[in-house]
Amino acid sequence: MAMKLYLDPGHGGKDSGAQGNGLQEKDIVLDIALKIRDILNSEYKNIDVKMSRTTDTFISLNQRTSEANAWGADYFLSIHCNSDDGTADGYEDYIYINISDSSQTGKYRDIIHKEVVKMNELHDRGEKKADYFVLRESAMPAMLSENGFIDSKHDAELMKNSDWRQKVARGHVNGLEKAFNLERKVSQIIYKVIAGSFKSKKNAEERVNELKSKGIESFIVTLTMSGELWYRVQAGAFTNKKNAENTLSQIKALGINDAYIITEDVSIKGAVHLTPEQMNQYVKSVNPDALSIADYYSEFGKYYGIRGDMAFAQSLLETNYFKFTGIVKKEQNNFAGIGATGPDNPGISFDTPKDGVLAQIQHLFAYATNDPLPNKYPLVDPRFDRVDRGSAPTWIDLNGKWAVPGDTYGQSILRIYDEMKNFSNKKVEKQGC
Repeated sequence: MAMKLYLDPGHGGKDSGAQGNGLQEKDIVLDIALKIRDILNSEYKNIDVKMSRTTDTFISLNQRTSEANAWGADYFLSIHCNSDDGTADGYEDYIYINISDSSQTGKYRDIIHKEVVKMNELHDRGEKKADYFVLRESAMPAMLSENGFIDSKHDAELMKNSDWRQKVARGHVNGLEKAFNLERKVSQIIYKVIAGSFKSKKNAEERVNELKSKGIESFIVTLTMSGELWYRVQAGAFTNKKNAENTLSQIKALGINDAYIITEDVSIKGAVHLTPEQMNQYVKSVNPDALSIADYYSEFGKYYGIRGDMAFAQSLLETNYFKFTGIVKKEQNNFAGIGATGPDNPGISFDTPKDGVLAQIQHLFAYATNDPLPNKYPLVDPRFDRVDRGSAPTWIDLNGKWAVPGDTYGQSILRIYDEMKNFSNKKVEKQGC
């Protein structure tokens, strides 16, 4: 049976919550909560997450606890930020004032607290109790976390950073995993060793040459962040974390201190993280005349359990950002080159853009899994039954299958997806949330 988590981003709509340093609590906590939800949905088995709100809407305190109680939630987790007089800072969390520390609620809070403070870079203000409505009126164990002081310059600077909000979310998830013995999904993780990022290609080339002279192979990967081209030096990608750590140690032993490891889930199956708006905004930053069809990638991706935002990145690779400069033309509504083999065979045509996206998602489903195709939508991919089912659970596995020879086909999709994420994160930071 699935563990049922009621996740409550505080405030919303007309209730902004605490304010300070150009930030509003309702925005910060919603982003953290959404990140918690996405991590849980994409990385863990047997967990059902219901949120009090997923947008900037006002929900009363009574509505929140009544919904959680009626749903039969196993745990109520409320996400907040704090404020005082501008002098206080740090993290603290609360359980109901009349509950003992030795209770199950107290034990859950002990575990989660320890994991959050490992990640959040905030002063630990301790575990506390209060007579807050959501703690008092929830029928299940409940905790409220106060993730920094929004009127503290130090804490607010952290809050503005999407990577920090991701760390806070990860800390909560790590705590939930330990408290409720959550089981992780089997995922395809690769560990990339990054040996520096440079605005100057010459500097990146010098770093590659330096590593090569010491017997460490590396190469340059380009990426665009905030409209600027960067040159990232990558010294390998590993499925074994220990191997990545060994390479990182070799690099740091050379006095290169800006080296680090990034992890990447390369599974085709999984949660959709980017919103349709984020996807559309990104492609229009490259091609202002691009089609606005990201809604379909989000809708169908979520239904089939396919990473629809990565499928969108695949379509950008196949169509040159919807410019259609290759053999497949716009009027074909074929955004993934299905069936296209050359100038004499430009592939399949679909009646509508919606059908074209649906076919792409179904084609990815065929490659990623042996499961029967869910039947909510008709099968519109004419090549579905020609796929070697389950032969490509990762994007990299598509090399030589979706694209021939396509030795770096999957890696190119992942690169575009990374650029989309960086673009979206930068827009959020500019908006102050």
